[in-house]
Amino acid sequence: MIIQTINLTKRYGKLVALDNLHLNIEEGECFGYIGPNGAGKTTTIKILATLLQPTWGEARVCGHTVGYQSRQIRPLIGYVPDFFGAYEDMVVQEYLEFFASAYNISGKQRTRVVGDVLELTDLVFKRDALVDSLSRGMQQRLSIARVLLHDPKVLLLDEPASGLDPRARIEIRELLKELKRMNKTIIISSHILHELAELCSTVGIIEQGKLLFHGPLKEILERVKTGTRLHIRVVEQLDLAANLLAKTRGIKEVTAQDGALIVELEARTHDFNPIAKLLLKHNFKIREIKEEEVNLETAFMRMTKGIVQ
Repeated sequence: MIIQTINLTKRYGKLVALDNLHLNIEEGECFGYIGPNGAGKTTTIKILATLLQPTWGEARVCGHTVGYQSRQIRPLIGYVPDFFGAYEDMVVQEYLEFFASAYNISGKQRTRVVGDVLELTDLVFKRDALVDSLSRGMQQRLSIARVLLHDPKVLLLDEPASGLDPRARIEIRELLKELKRMNKTIIISSHILHELAELCSTVGIIEQGKLLFHGPLKEILERVKTGTRLHIRVVEQLDLAANLLAKTRGIKEVTAQDGALIVELEARTHDFNPIAKLLLKHNFKIREIKEEEVNLETAFMRMTKGIVQ
């Protein structure tokens, strides 16, 4: 087990930021950590990064315990916070060489390693640019380049796509996919849930410091799927179509939303072909009929209450 927390708790006076958190993350896993603002995501990541001490409970990284063996943990992790500190009058190459020297990488090895991470993060063409002149997206890529210098086993990424434009988010996502292929163990917190669904094999949902779910992505999607819901659009006479379907066997509920009918089928009903045939029989012209997709955003909304601390 690469990452393990046992009854991990963090209190700030009366505020409980983490409440008996249990996590188990395997080597090579990409773990998506989601929750409302103030849920405890950053607190968890900072404890794993040895920047915070737990009030009680344990956090273990690669078999080492935070607080007692933090010096052994730090060479094994790379931590990317959700903000980037300004480094005035320092160019990208100098910035990476500075941090490489902090990891005791010197001489020809330092030159090779810096060149490798510049290429991996597609920053070669920016090697002579001033760090504080970089865009937010470039700075995030540079942050990831920095933590890859010492080839860590574990990457702790706190909102790496926060504040990025769509192109920069796509570039960061592709970089993370490459790191995943390199068998890095990745913990990533993010509010961009559809991108986490593309990257992560397992997810954790946290709210008010309590872990609501931890497991495979497929499992959470199955858990929140309570039945089949259809989105139906007809050319006209939406109200008449709604009344017809509301009286139809196998349909639990019909509601109108944004010019469409949301049709919830009873648990035992899965085939919606008879519904299409019924509408056509009554001369309704169907513009669209599709099954509602259950995704990570759906799961998040159904499992959380929107409570912040």
